[in-house]
Amino acid sequence: MQYHVVLEKMCNCAKKRDLEQIRSFETADEAEEHAHEWADNLNNTFCGKHGFDVEVVGDNFVITVEEGGFSEACELY
Repeated sequence: MQYHVVLEKMCNCAKKRDLEQIRSFETADEAEEHAHEWADNLNNTFCGKHGFDVEVVGDNFVITVEEGGFSEACELY
C-alpha cells in the first residue's frame, strides 16, 4: 500500500516552482514526516501571505492552506 502527501491547492508560488501536487511513500510514517517537512518548507519559502498545515485524511496526508489573508501574489487555484 502506498501513502500519499497531497498539496491541496496550487497557488501561484507552487506553480512558479513547478511543484508536483502528489508525492507517494511506502510507509505512513515516511509520508507523515515528509508532509510536515514539506509544509514547513512551504511556510518558510513562499510569499508568506498564507500558511500551510497538515491534515490526515484516511491513509493520506493533505497539506492544506490556512484560512484568511490570501494575496494576489500567491493566489489560489
